[in-house]
Amino acid sequence: MENNKNSKLSILFVCTDDECISKALKLLKQEYNLDDITICKSKEEAYTLYLQSNFDIVLTNFLMSDEDGKKMVKKIREINEDQIFILISKFNKKKDLIKAIKLRIRYYIQYPIKKKELKEVFDSCIKRVSNRYEIKYVNSILQHYKLAVDNSTILSKADKKGRITYANEEFCRISKYNLNELLGKQHNILRHEDMPKETFRQMWETIKEKKKTWKGIVKNRAKDGSVYIVDATIIPVLNQDNEVVEYLGIRHDITEIESYKELLKDKLDTTSKGLSEKVHLIKEFEKAIDVSTSFTRTDTKGVITYVNDKFCEVSGFSKKQLLGNSFSCVRDKEVPSLTYKKMWEQLKSKNIWRGILKNRTKHNKAYYMDTTIIPIVNINDEIIEYISIKHNVSEIIYLNKEIIDTQKEVLYTMGTICEGRSNETGNHVKRVAEYSFLMAKKCGLSRKECELLKLASPVHDIGKIAIEDSILKKPAKLSDEEYLKMKEHATIGYEMLRNSKREILKAAATIAHEHHERWDGKGYPRGLEKEQIHIYGRITAVCDVFDALASKRCYKQAWPLEKIVKLFKEERAKQFDPNLVDIFLNNLDEFLKIQEEYQDEF
Repeated sequence: MENNKNSKLSILFVCTDDECISKALKLLKQEYNLDDITICKSKEEAYTLYLQSNFDIVLTNFLMSDEDGKKMVKKIREINEDQIFILISKFNKKKDLIKAIKLRIRYYIQYPIKKKELKEVFDSCIKRVSNRYEIKYVNSILQHYKLAVDNSTILSKADKKGRITYANEEFCRISKYNLNELLGKQHNILRHEDMPKETFRQMWETIKEKKKTWKGIVKNRAKDGSVYIVDATIIPVLNQDNEVVEYLGIRHDITEIESYKELLKDKLDTTSKGLSEKVHLIKEFEKAIDVSTSFTRTDTKGVITYVNDKFCEVSGFSKKQLLGNSFSCVRDKEVPSLTYKKMWEQLKSKNIWRGILKNRTKHNKAYYMDTTIIPIVNINDEIIEYISIKHNVSEIIYLNKEIIDTQKEVLYTMGTICEGRSNETGNHVKRVAEYSFLMAKKCGLSRKECELLKLASPVHDIGKIAIEDSILKKPAKLSDEEYLKMKEHATIGYEMLRNSKREILKAAATIAHEHHERWDGKGYPRGLEKEQIHIYGRITAVCDVFDALASKRCYKQAWPLEKIVKLFKEERAKQFDPNLVDIFLNNLDEFLKIQEEYQDEF
């Protein structure tokens, strides 16, 4: 241990001899530059001080034949059985030495103190203290690394026969089994019938016979019958004799990306033949997404101290270019500084931070990393570095964006097709979408909900696809029987869309189902009233009726604005939500601007 570290050594000196104290202090300061030495002259005070602080070494001249001296050592041992004691004594009595040995005191200095002897004893003690701190530090780092893996992956361990010996919370969450149900079982408890046996044969050959890491995509079935898909890495853990002692399984959930493919394909196949050109997108989704794993370490100031090859591969920077610098070289300027501020606040509070960060490669190409950052603390609970596990989720982010964009286009096209069959125009769905967005903003919905309503509202009448042309295009008034048939479009539209798990399509299903409900409960198909009707349905109702009345059609003229305003005033708190009517009338100029921007052409 170097001198600059020796100064941090903490010593409790319990001694009644002033001359002994003076001599010991002088030598210790000369040889070791020690400044953290607490002196006390009674055993009771020594014990009290020990309860209040941690000491690396307890130095004492109390004879072990003194019963109180023995008690002091025993009481301190009860607190810390590994405490290092140094006994200074003349050792005139052999029994004192025997008692000291029985109390596991390993270090002795003959009195009067000689410089050489003191140095030999303290060198040995300092080395022991140093080794102890190193062991604690390594164990602390190891525990934090384990925590990092545990928090960022689906993790399990199995014995040599493949029986589960450990599963973390994420494993239990996704599999729907609790830990007790998993322990002792084979992983085939999760096996999906679609998985080829050959896959697992190859896996066992790789990890058991070749003793190498196996990677692959695995489809599993959870306890409740649900399906999930993971990108798995199975690692054989070897002992010093190169024998497998256990297997470590690290997985990442890629169920959503696989589900996207099936969902979009189903929707494109069933919604409209006019959308067949979109099917080519499905081919793009056939490629398996390899979720990359990057590992980095930084010091307490965010300076990079380690990066693995995977991070270099993803970022385009070499290790030489990254080491010694901060991550500012890969950060995307679009990410708000507040994001990093909150991240650092959380990390400096010794909490794990997780989030998706948008970065830039060396060649300025954007990519996204699902990032888990763990503060590493030493045995004094001080942060000494940060480690980070990152998974490249760019493909998922871009694919999600593409799917959302495609959903937007699909919904708009569906709405246009439907309105075309109803002798409406494509601009009708555009105007309803814009009106809905404006209304949602004015009534205080979040930006996300406003966008969602704008995207979903074009298909409010999608159910009309199933209505016969003889009814849908009839220029005259519908008979009672025909009107009942026409009203079915609300339920038909809902049934077409309701099974989707995507937010846009779920919102579209709600709008299709409820935009003909009335505030007074006299609407259809379910006779809902007031707030029973979803806000999306209530907003679309106002916007749809306004546009229908204000627009010219081949079978009717547009209503004058005065007549439209009169109708909405009359139907306030009857057909329409009174609050939405007030918003509409108070902001009529803005609605008319939208109408003018998206005029129909005849």
